[in-house]
This record gives sequence, C-alpha cells and structure tokens, in this order.
Amino acid sequence: MSNEAVEDPKSVTTAATQDAPDPAVRTRLARRSRARHPSDAEYIRIALILAALTGAEIAVYYFDSIKSLLIPLLFAFAIVKFTLVVLWFMHLKFDNKLYARFFTGGIFFALTVYAIVLLTLRVFQN
Repeated sequence: MSNEAVEDPKSVTTAATQDAPDPAVRTRLARRSRARHPSDAEYIRIALILAALTGAEIAVYYFDSIKSLLIPLLFAFAIVKFTLVVLWFMHLKFDNKLYARFFTGGIFFALTVYAIVLLTLRVFQN
C-alpha cells in the first residue's frame, strides 16, 4: 500500500474514479483529475468566446454581401462551438483522448447528414 493518506471514497465523485475498486487508487485518480480541470476564469473565458461566436453567427446573417457563404460559415461556427462545449464544459479535454475524438467526430457526422438533407432539398440552388 502507498504512503499517501486515503481520503473518504464517498468524497470522490468523478466518473474516472468511480470505477476504481481500491480506495487508494480512487483517491490518486481524483487528486490527479482535480489538478487538470480548468479554473473559473477559464470557464468564463470560454463562455465569452462562445458568446462572441454566437454574436458573429447572428451578424453573418445580416450581411447581404456574404449570403452565398451563409451555410458554410454557420457550419464552421457550429463545429467550433460544439468542440469548445464538448472539450471544456464536458471536461473531455482532460479525459481520455478517445472520448474527445468520439464526441467531436459526432459533429462531423451530424453535419454531413445535415448537408445531405440540404442537398436533397436543393437548398443550394437559386
């Protein structure tokens, strides 16, 4: 057994630590995951970035000069916003990289299906 003090296993609530059978392992995993999570200031910074991107999405709609690029721009904004939310607010940036790839890959699949629907409905034809 290690020299580290064992904390109360009930105080550890992260998903990565709930599956660990040994309380000492659970404590080490919880301590390691807490050290890697973002601060409140980082969450506020990401929220401000998301608000700015949302404002840019709204602004893009009102520019007549770029109406032909509206859908590709909105797709790009959706990818960036989805990725930020998944990686930061769902903490996937700090978990196993497989989880991050799985969820960020999901947005590309969803946008591909959406693009197929738009092409089928002939939205891009003027």
